[in-house]
Amino acid sequence: MKKQDAEIKGEPRSLEDWTAVLRDREMPVFSDTVQSINYIIEDEKKGAMELAPVILQDPNLTAKLLKLSNSIYYNPSRKQMVTVSRAIVILGIEVIRELTLACSLFEAILSPNNRRRANEEIAKAIHAAVQAKALAIAAKDPSPEEVFIAALLKNIGSIAFWCFCGAQGDRIQALLKNGLSNEAAEKQVLGFKLADLDISLCKTWNLKGLIEAAIKKSTRDVDPRVKFVRIGCEVVEALREGVGTQNYYACVEKIEAMTGLSKEAIEASLRKNTDIAANIACHFGATEASNFIQHNVRQNSEANASAQNVDRKVLQFQILQDITTILSGRIDINLLLETVLEGIQRGIGMDRTIFALLTKDKNALLEKVALGWRKDSYLQKIRFELSQSPPNLFFQAITSHEGYWVNPKENESLYSASDVKTIGKQPCLLMAVCSGDKPIGLIYCDRAYSNFELTEDDLKAFKHFVQQANIGLSLYRMQAR
Repeated sequence: MKKQDAEIKGEPRSLEDWTAVLRDREMPVFSDTVQSINYIIEDEKKGAMELAPVILQDPNLTAKLLKLSNSIYYNPSRKQMVTVSRAIVILGIEVIRELTLACSLFEAILSPNNRRRANEEIAKAIHAAVQAKALAIAAKDPSPEEVFIAALLKNIGSIAFWCFCGAQGDRIQALLKNGLSNEAAEKQVLGFKLADLDISLCKTWNLKGLIEAAIKKSTRDVDPRVKFVRIGCEVVEALREGVGTQNYYACVEKIEAMTGLSKEAIEASLRKNTDIAANIACHFGATEASNFIQHNVRQNSEANASAQNVDRKVLQFQILQDITTILSGRIDINLLLETVLEGIQRGIGMDRTIFALLTKDKNALLEKVALGWRKDSYLQKIRFELSQSPPNLFFQAITSHEGYWVNPKENESLYSASDVKTIGKQPCLLMAVCSGDKPIGLIYCDRAYSNFELTEDDLKAFKHFVQQANIGLSLYRMQAR
């Protein structure tokens, strides 16, 4: 337990307490994902190769993201995407950022114990995000995905509070029934407004740009893009009051002024966006929230099963088809290696997979891409030492072109003290990655968490995927000449 948690006895009593509880105890996964994604997006030198592993660390997040990526809203061409790497290439890094942040948020807060008010807040956030993004697109905004994220997270403090509020939420609800306003009830019970919690979480999670501008709610020099977010939220409130109300027509007029669309087109768009938001809520797993967006639960008839439910053999075949496509043109070596690793991790069903490169002194292997590894920091790099005398499992693999299935019960001598410290004594598969006849690194995988046994079929599939990487490297060298 973290020190701050230990200091908060009973229910949180202040804005600082609530910020610490949500950050450290209730929503650490979301916090970590936000930090990692922001770090990658803000670094112009990084891209799909760095973003995909962050997503693939979480199988549930991966499955939800792929399901959403294949929905009509995000993928109207209906060309199926079975790998995260492919989704990033097709949809673009900003769309994937939008989906990843949204999925990780709902993964962190959704639970069977969510109250009615929590689902109302979630519903409003999703609905506002869809309406705001549609408005941004109509106004020809260059990055409507940013508008979506900003609208989704605009009331992040309120959403998080109502998902984890306990008895304090009950007391606020009781005061609301007695006629107090939201702000008055919040201040009486908590000592602060939930809008203050929005700002506090924004600061602690280092949310910048349009998200920060939307959350701060300043009325001075409002960026037009913040107006998209605010009108999206206003539309949701107006639709709750009912079509034809004064607030509804006020929203229509604002949208007309910003986009030049006719009133008829705007009203049709608002209806369509409501349907889309309800569907997206279902994709996120927020079925109750979908009910609030649209009074009846929509049955999703799309045939895009999540990647978790796809038969392993079928998934392997689909990913190998993606690899064949990569090999048939000008080779993007990073995309190739990322797709190979994803094929091993998800297609074969591994818990940990890593591609590690030989260091310059050839005394060790250093992580290039790692999937599934539980690390203290995204920036931490896994290192495998190469021991020649006696040889360890990594030295044996890097000096051979064969694929190995190493079992500690039968090959205990291959596990050095350094290996045990890094990977434990796990049955594993290893194979060198070569450029021509020259080894440049290796791919390692295991089932360290699930402890499911490896099989000959696993080894065969593993070798096939690594061979695709080796073929690609050879073709890449030829193209570079």
